[in-house]
This record gives sequence, structure tokens and C-alpha cells, in this order.
Amino acid sequence: MIIYFIKHIGKRGKIVNLFTPLRIKNIEIKNRVVLPPLVRFSMVGKDGKVTKELEQWYEDVAEGGVGLIIVEASCVAEDGKLRENQIGIWDDSFIEGLKKISSIGKKYKVPMLIQIHHAGFKDGIASVDENVLDRILEQFIEAFKRAKLAGFDGVEIHGAHTYLISQLNSRLWNIRTDKYGGTFEKRMFFTKELIERTRDLFNENFILGYRMGGNEPTLQDGIKIAKYLEKIGVDLIHISSGVPDPEKKQVEKVDKPKDFNYDWIVYMGCEIKKEVNIPIIGVKNIKTEEQASYLIENKMLDLVAVGRAMIARPNWVKYAEKNYKKRMEK
Repeated sequence: MIIYFIKHIGKRGKIVNLFTPLRIKNIEIKNRVVLPPLVRFSMVGKDGKVTKELEQWYEDVAEGGVGLIIVEASCVAEDGKLRENQIGIWDDSFIEGLKKISSIGKKYKVPMLIQIHHAGFKDGIASVDENVLDRILEQFIEAFKRAKLAGFDGVEIHGAHTYLISQLNSRLWNIRTDKYGGTFEKRMFFTKELIERTRDLFNENFILGYRMGGNEPTLQDGIKIAKYLEKIGVDLIHISSGVPDPEKKQVEKVDKPKDFNYDWIVYMGCEIKKEVNIPIIGVKNIKTEEQASYLIENKMLDLVAVGRAMIARPNWVKYAEKNYKKRMEK
């Protein structure tokens, strides 16, 4: 890992650590640890409404000292859910429950984004009628408005994991010849149109985040997408995986250097960070304070997402801070 750092990261500049605040617009994130959008199916009913159990989960994590919470995927349409028990944002009846979640962030001074999602189409995006995508675009726009009314500090567009926008972004999957496909710019049309038509929502107190596939289908494609997202106004990019190759039926992993001791998805985040000026969140199998700290201290990432480890220990950040202090005392 040290060799990778020397070869690829370059000048360190200002020293930061895992507990250094980060400001995005007017919003201060008190440390570099993010709760990623973990879909807690077991805590949600088939009606898609926020439950007491879900509220308690977010309260436990917020109280535990995390810097930023990205609330799990909320669906823009009832027929676009991953599973029946997924939270919804497809009509105004969800706002009241979502406000209970956003108020937790305000109570603990933890900024909260909410991920906006549509599961996409199992048979692919190529055969979907243009007017269907037009309708879903309108549903995303209305969901953005509800997210702001519900009191969140921003939204994260879900553009990864083979869901709708990931399908549109992929040159392997999107072989359309209308306004939604045919060239890179047309594959990104849905995202660009969504951002342009909601731009009035995104003042200095409302963040626009985007979770994207770093391999869509290659890392070079991911870099191109990230640069484009920065250009059209995205404030924060969260790097995850893209769609599988339709012929091989599996996601093509990106090769990482032998001395890079993290997951290949983390590697993509580190590589994409070099190419853009907006903050990058890295994710996948980051479990310990030492792992997270190394990535931040060496400016390989701006923020680290800790998922499963946070489920096991919602106060992960407090535990990590104690561990960090002990290491510094040695």
C-alpha cells in the first residue's frame, strides 16, 4: 500500500485525518465517516412507510457519532421497488414519516441525504418505451421535491448496481437510439435532465450526491462519467459497482495493483478521486479505524463509507476515535 501511495497519490498538502471536518457548500460534516444507504428490509413494511424500528436504527447511528448519513434507497414509484418492503417517496403521504428520520439528523447535528431510487427493468433498458422513461423522470423530479420538504440536507441519485440509471449509463446495456441512448451524452440524458429540472432546489444548504458504478463497464468509463457529473453540478460522488456484462452475466472487476490492500471498488474510488475536484466517498469492506484512517490521511478518498461494521456496532465512530487516540499515544 505504501508503494501504491508513493507512486500514485503525490503531494499530501494539508494534513487531515478521519476526524477532520469536511464542508460541502454550507453543510459541515464533522468527520469523514459515512453511513452508506443500507436498505433495512426487515425494518420496513409492505406499505413502504417509516417505522419506529427504522427510526431507532438511524438514531442509534447518529448518536454514535457518524459524520454523514445517506438514508437507504427510497423508491420513486410503487412499481419500481426492489422488494415490497422498501421505503417509498412516490407520493406526499411518505413525507410525514421521512421527516421523523431527517429530524434525527438535526438532533445530533448529522447531515442526512436520502437516496432516490428506481429498480429498473429485469429485461434491460433497450426495449422500454420512451414515454415510460419520461414518466419515471417526472417521478424522480417529484421525489426530489418531497425529499427537500421532508427536511433532508440533500439527495443521492442511485446510479449504480444495475438499477434504472445504471442501466441507462452503461454502454453495454443501453443500446437505445432515441434521446435516452446512442451516444455518451444521450446515455447521460436522464441524469442531466433530472439535474437541470431540479436545479432550483440545490442552494447552498442542499447537496446533490450521486452513487455511480466506477466500472460502467470499465474504470475509464467510470472516470468519464464522474467528470461529466462534476461538470453538470453534482456536489458529491459515491463510487460503487456498475452493471454486469450481459453476455458473461457478471460484473467485471477492475484489476487493482498487488500492493493495494483494499477491495477493488475502493480502488476505483481512489482512482476517480484523482480525476475530479469534488469529494469522493469510497465503499466496500472498510471495517476498521486503521483501514479508514489510512485512506483519509493519505488523501486517497475524501470520505469512507462503513456499512456492515456499523450494523454490528452503530457507535462505530466513537469506538474508532478511542482506537485512534490510543494509536497516537504509542
